[in-house]
Amino acid sequence: MEKLTVDAIRAAGVVGAGGAGLPVHVKADAAASTVLVNGASCEPLLTSDPYLMETQADTLLRGLRAMMDATGANRGVVCLKGKHAAAMGSVREAAARLGDGLVDVFELGDFYPAGDEQVLVYDVLGGIVPERGIPLQIGAVVSNVETLCNVAHALEGRPVTHRYLTVCCEVARPMMLRVPVGTRVAEVLDFAGGPTRPDCVVVDGGPMMGRVLSDTDQPVTKTTSGLLVLPPHHPVVARKIMDPRSVWRLTSTVCCQCSHCTDLCPRYLLGHSLHPHRLMRLPPDEAAASPLAREALLCSECGVCEKYACPMGLSPREVNAQLKRQLMAGGAKWEGGGRQLAASSFRSIRRIPTSRLVQRLGLGGYAEHSPFAGDYTPRKVRIPLRQHIGAPAVPVVRVGSDVRAGDLIGEIPEGAMGARVHASISGGVTAIENGMITIVARGR
Repeated sequence: MEKLTVDAIRAAGVVGAGGAGLPVHVKADAAASTVLVNGASCEPLLTSDPYLMETQADTLLRGLRAMMDATGANRGVVCLKGKHAAAMGSVREAAARLGDGLVDVFELGDFYPAGDEQVLVYDVLGGIVPERGIPLQIGAVVSNVETLCNVAHALEGRPVTHRYLTVCCEVARPMMLRVPVGTRVAEVLDFAGGPTRPDCVVVDGGPMMGRVLSDTDQPVTKTTSGLLVLPPHHPVVARKIMDPRSVWRLTSTVCCQCSHCTDLCPRYLLGHSLHPHRLMRLPPDEAAASPLAREALLCSECGVCEKYACPMGLSPREVNAQLKRQLMAGGAKWEGGGRQLAASSFRSIRRIPTSRLVQRLGLGGYAEHSPFAGDYTPRKVRIPLRQHIGAPAVPVVRVGSDVRAGDLIGEIPEGAMGARVHASISGGVTAIENGMITIVARGR
C-alpha cells in the first residue's frame, strides 16, 4: 500500500503547493511518526487554504491519511488558525467522521509566521528542528493543505493540472479562483476586472515572501498561491524592486545595530545561531569570507526583519539572501557543532500579531477575505517544465501533438529528483521552447 501511494503521488506530479515545490513523492517515501497539515495561511490576504479546509475537508483528510500510510505515521494533525471558524468546524467534523482517533486538530494563534514549518513543529510537537535541518529529523513531515488535496486526487489517478490562488489589492474584483497551470498572469488579472491603476506591479505569492514579477506574461505554476497588485511605491513592493547591491550597501552603512531584527527573528527565537544585526555590518565585497557570514544559511527569508522589525526600513533579509547565494555557490556548509537548542524565554511575547503586521505593511485598506469566483479556463497555456525543486521535466510530446487535459507532457529525467508535468487543458502542442510547453485549445 505504501509503495502504491508513493507511486501514485509521483505519477500525478504532486509538488509542495505552499513553498518551493519539493516533489511530494520524496516526502512520502520517508519514515515519520507524525504528519502535520500546514493550514496556517499566515501570509496576509491569501485565502485559498482556509477555503479548501472549509469546502474540501474530507478530501484533505484523505490526502493526510495517504501520507500517514506512506510514511508509517501513527498521528496526523491539521493545524489552522482559530479565526477561520468555518474551516475549523469543517475539519473537526471530517476528523470525527473518520472515527479512529488518529487525526487531531490543533488551533494556532493568529501570528506571523505561524506557517514556517520549524515554528509549526515547535508549537505543535514541542521539538526544535536542528539548525539547517528539516522536520523529518525529529520524526515529522509537514505538508500544505492544497498539497494534500492533490495527494488525494493522485490516489484517484488525477494529476496536478490546476491551482487555487488569490488575486487582490488593486484589482477591480478581488477574488479567489482556480485556473489551469500555465495560464498567463495577465489573463488572470483581466478575469478579476484588471488593475485599478496603470502603474501597478504584481507580487507572485504573499506580501512577505512573494517576488515581484518582471511582467504579466508569466505563467501560473503549481506553486503560485496569490497575485497581489500594488503600486511600485507601496511598502510591500519598494524593497523587492530596489537593486539588491544598493540595498546591501545602504544596509551596511546605515544600520544602527539596535538588534530588533535579531530579537524578533523566528529562527533566533527557536535557539538557532542567527543574528541578523551582526550580518548587517559585514562589508558587501568581503562578507562571504567572514566566518560570521555562515549564519545567513540559517535564514528562512520570512521577511520579519525587513517588513516589521527594522525601525530604519533596512533589509536584513536581502543581505542574508545574497550571502546565502554566495555561500551556497561556493559549496559552504553549516557546521553547528551539534549543540543543544533551546527556545528563547521571550518567544511568546515577541510573536507578531497578523493584524499589526497588516497595518505595518499598509494593507489595512484591502479586503482580508476574497470570495471564490469559480474556474477560469484560457484558450492557451504555457506550462513550465520546471515548477519544483530538482531537475526540469523532459518533454514527452512534440509540436503538433494532440493532448487532453491530464495527459503526461513532461517526465522526470532518469536518475534525477524532479516532478512530472501534465497538460492542463486539451488542445494541440504549438511550441516547446525556453523550458515551456505551449498548448492551444482546438476550435475556440
